[in-house]
This record gives sequence, structure tokens and C-alpha cells, in this order.
Amino acid sequence: MAKSLIILFFITLFLGIPVAFTMGIAGLATILSFETINPLVAVQRLFNGIDSFPLMAVPFFILASELMTACGLTAALLGFANALVGHLKGGLGHVNVLVSMLFAGISGSALADAAGPSAIVMKMMRNAGYDKYYAGALSAATATIGPIIPPSILAVIFAISTSGVTVAGLFLAGIIPGVLLGAALAITNHIVSKRAGYKGRDVRASRAELLCALYSAVPALIMPGIILGGIIFGIFTPTEAGAIASGYALILGTIKRAFTFKSIYLAFVRAAIITSSVFLIIAMASIFAWLLTYLQIPQQLASTIEGITENRIAILFILAGFALVCGFFIDTLPALIILTPILGPIAYSAGIDPLHFGMMLILNLTIGMITPPVGPVLFVIATVGQLKLEGLFKAILPLLFAEIVVLLLIILIPELSTFIPKSLGYSH
Repeated sequence: MAKSLIILFFITLFLGIPVAFTMGIAGLATILSFETINPLVAVQRLFNGIDSFPLMAVPFFILASELMTACGLTAALLGFANALVGHLKGGLGHVNVLVSMLFAGISGSALADAAGPSAIVMKMMRNAGYDKYYAGALSAATATIGPIIPPSILAVIFAISTSGVTVAGLFLAGIIPGVLLGAALAITNHIVSKRAGYKGRDVRASRAELLCALYSAVPALIMPGIILGGIIFGIFTPTEAGAIASGYALILGTIKRAFTFKSIYLAFVRAAIITSSVFLIIAMASIFAWLLTYLQIPQQLASTIEGITENRIAILFILAGFALVCGFFIDTLPALIILTPILGPIAYSAGIDPLHFGMMLILNLTIGMITPPVGPVLFVIATVGQLKLEGLFKAILPLLFAEIVVLLLIILIPELSTFIPKSLGYSH
């Protein structure tokens, strides 16, 4: 039955059926083929998959991101980044990296970044003479910082899919990996810009211009501090932090008189649409993940891996390789929900810290967002920039290499993920 489940899943996936429905179809068909399983289990798992208080943080963070964009704070972040690093060699490329790191503290989503600030900087880079495919590739790569730097939607999903970690702990675990990812992309951009002759802005921003840009961006820069500070000091939970972030964005836009009735309405509608698609994937994936556990696939996989090696790092590399391959073919969110209950027990039984494993898995699957053949972030950038996917695939290779180097560092040095949460009392 396990083979039937996997085969049916990939058949429907290759037929072009949306991934949420491929998991639902494969799961329901497998359940119906079991005489010993009541079909009502599918309905129960469908509901239980989204019946979670921590999961309420997802729509709130999505709404906060939409409201921040609607009230013009994304543009303020862009202006600050340009004033700070725009004068460097390959200046707009560095702006692309920095603004994605700053926006990550608001959105927690790679797709939101790709469709928002990354797309804006991509157009600026093209107008400044950068190769259009490099501009698109860099914008796609920088968007992957979104799910790593807190708050992260994927961290919320992982935390509710396994035991031994909290949302707050995973948020903190993403700080150093997120900064490393930004640094790696900035270094790569410098090398590429030096070879291609991409220059920065002609005049370095004056102190007055920098302070003015900082003043405009402060309201947006404060939000990540409010979220993390409130969680760390126990003022509110991660779920409540999402609600506070949305309220903060709404109040800020109202004070600035940046909202119109139409802009607020559209922000809520976009947030509702994105949330609906996310929750549909989570609900369908919960059926699929339950079946994998019921069919004892994790136990079989664990036995196979234990027969190969008992070395902790070797096991982590095997799990990372398996997750990376899955990320080539399965979208990030369903892959995370499916793989967490399968690979998690294997990692934990080998003595791997759940925070370390969680950050490795999230970063691994996030990299899959810019790899063929699925690569949803690449599809967004290709659509927005009217670019051919083949050209994007070629241009993104050096940036993809930089992200894999960061992944290797995360695997080999657990403290990169665990130091901050353990220092603040969020250890396993």
C-alpha cells in the first residue's frame, strides 16, 4: 500500500494537479483501499491538521506583511538599504540582499518577498544596466532569506508538526543562519559584480541622507524587535505576536494616513487568499503524513539508515540529501509537513538536537524553492520579470552554490542554530 500511495502521489503531481489535491487524492484513495480504516479518518485528519492555536500565527503574519506593504513601509526599507549599501560595487545587488533580510523580519515568506521588494529591486537593477537574468536570479535567491530570519511561517509549521521544539525557539534558531545566508549572497554578488563590472551609485549617501532614510524605515525596523522581544520576555506568545504585528501595521498605516478603504480591503483579501491556500495544503498534507506514519514508512527508513551508519553527522547528511531531492519535486510547505514526522524521529534517535534538525530541514527545503523543476520562487520571478526559466536556472547557479555552502555549515556546526535559543533558555 505504501508503494501505491507514493506512486499515485507522483502520477497526479506530474499530471499538473495542484500539490494540495495530489496529496488529498493519493491519501483518500489509499484510505478507501483499506477495509480496516474508516474513511472518516480522512475527514478527521483534514480538520485536525489545521485545528491548532500556534497555526493562527500564520494568517496574522501574512496580514502584517500585506498591511506593511500597503502603507508604504516596504519602499522605506528599500530607501534605507539603498542609502546604506548602494554605493558599494554591485550596489543594487547588495540592496537586494539587505532589503530581503529586513523584509524577512516582517513577512516570513519567500513568495511574499519575491513578489514584493525583490521584484521591485529586480526592475531597478535592470534599469541600471544589470543583466536581466542575473537580476532575476539574485532576486529569487534573496527571497529565500524570508523563511529563515524570524518570524518564519515554516518555523511555525515545523514546530506544530513535531515535539521537542517551540515556535519561539525556532525563531531564535533562524537568526544566525539567516544572517549567514545574507552574507553568502552578498559575497557572491560582489564577486559577480566585480567580474561583470557592475558599479554602485555614483555618490555615497551623506550622513543626513542616511539618517533621513533610517528615520523613514524605523517603524518597519521596529516590528521584528517587537515580535522577538515580546516572545523572549514572555509578554506574549508567537501566535499573539502575529496579531500584535498586524495591529501595529494597521495603526501605523492609519497614523501615517497611508491607507485608503480600497488598499485596506485589498490587503485583507490578498492575506485571506494566501492563508486559504496555505491552510488547504496543511490540511491535505496532514492526511498524507498520517498515512505515511500508519504504514510505518519512518520506521522502515530509519532501519535502512541505521544499517548504513550510526555516525550523527553522516545521518544528518543523509537526511539533508533526502530532503534536498524531495525539495526538487515537492513544494516547500507540503514537503515540510510530510518529511518532519518521517525524518524527525530518525534525527532525534541519533541524538541530533531538534532545533538543529529543524533549521537544517527548513533551510534545505527553502533552497528547493529556487531549484528546478518546481522552484516556485523562480516561477514568480520569471512571471514578474517576463524571463525564460532556462536563463534563470543558469544565472542562479553561483547563488545556489553559496546557499548550499551555508547549508553545509549549518549541518557541520550545530551551534549556529542552537547557540541563541540555548542562551535564552529555549533548548531541547
